Amino acid sequence: MDVFDGIVLNGLTIKNRFVRSATWEGMATKEGAVTLYLTRLMKTLAEGGTGLLISSHAYVQKEGQASFKQLGIYDNAMISGLREMCDAVHGSGAAIFAQLAHGGVNANESLSGLQPMGPTEMNNARDEKAREMTEEDIALWVEGFANAACRAVSAGFDGVQIHAAHSYGLGQFLSPYYNKRTDGYGGTLENRARALIEVYRTVRSVVGKKYPVTAKINSEDFIDGGLTPAMMVETAVIMESEGLDAVEMSGGGGPVARCLSSRTYDPQTPDEEVYYREAARLYKERVKKMPLMLVGGIRSLETARQLLSDGLADMVSLSRPLIREPDLVKLWASGYTKRAACISCDECRKSALSGEGLQCVFNCT
Repeated sequence: MDVFDGIVLNGLTIKNRFVRSATWEGMATKEGAVTLYLTRLMKTLAEGGTGLLISSHAYVQKEGQASFKQLGIYDNAMISGLREMCDAVHGSGAAIFAQLAHGGVNANESLSGLQPMGPTEMNNARDEKAREMTEEDIALWVEGFANAACRAVSAGFDGVQIHAAHSYGLGQFLSPYYNKRTDGYGGTLENRARALIEVYRTVRSVVGKKYPVTAKINSEDFIDGGLTPAMMVETAVIMESEGLDAVEMSGGGGPVARCLSSRTYDPQTPDEEVYYREAARLYKERVKKMPLMLVGGIRSLETARQLLSDGLADMVSLSRPLIREPDLVKLWASGYTKRAACISCDECRKSALSGEGLQCVFNCT
């Protein structure tokens, strides 16, 4: 098994094992609609050889918006723009999944005009007070994910990824740091996973059995009292039994985490790469059939190949390296063996925050 071999996820053939991991690009309209800039970015990434692209984290309900100019999938009016983006990707030979997300406690009231809500009442990093979701809120939330999945199908996405990582809504339910509930959605891991299970089951019921449905889950939160690797593994075991098609493993994120999902650490050797290597090992010891996409710190073809040969991953996800070199996979396939040029400085995120859209500052000089 090699990174340039194809893989089949629930009937969908993906031409290689490389995944473009979802990012926030800051390239949508302020209402969350697709722009020509975002479509061009996705087309460029597809032309660069990556087999599977995962879209921006697209918010499924208006109050779930987390970031400025974040992609949305909360309204049928967005389908036509999303379809143009999917068509551009397909025309360039790649598959594309829609990442379905909700900010939860960490949604941005100043952008949406709506009060954030999550598993437990608390103030977020902007000192906005998030209210505790009622069971009725959760039911509407689940319905919001399902409606968004229907829009993804209509737009031509090849699959969906349910975002349950990086201290966003579903990740907050999984995390004992955020989830202090005492009802059927809190306490035990099985209860904390209930929101994710209900979202998955409802999404599956509307997209059908033969449509890839995946999830992004933290290896750990890197928060005292947060999700641990052992909890991650148990969650993955539960989701495998539910029929989830694959997991993408990440970690950290959120304003109180010791580690963000994008670290300012530049690994120089293969041994220094892969942020979540040990968590992947734990996953593979318990989860035998559900494929693992692994993201975080992977900077060389040698490391990507080693992860597959060691049985620690089935697919390799890249994020910031493809911001600097969108054709990196094509270069590696042609015999180029140098490590990615990305130095993990995270200046690309600052570019998005400034309103210029996600871009490598070194590509702009």
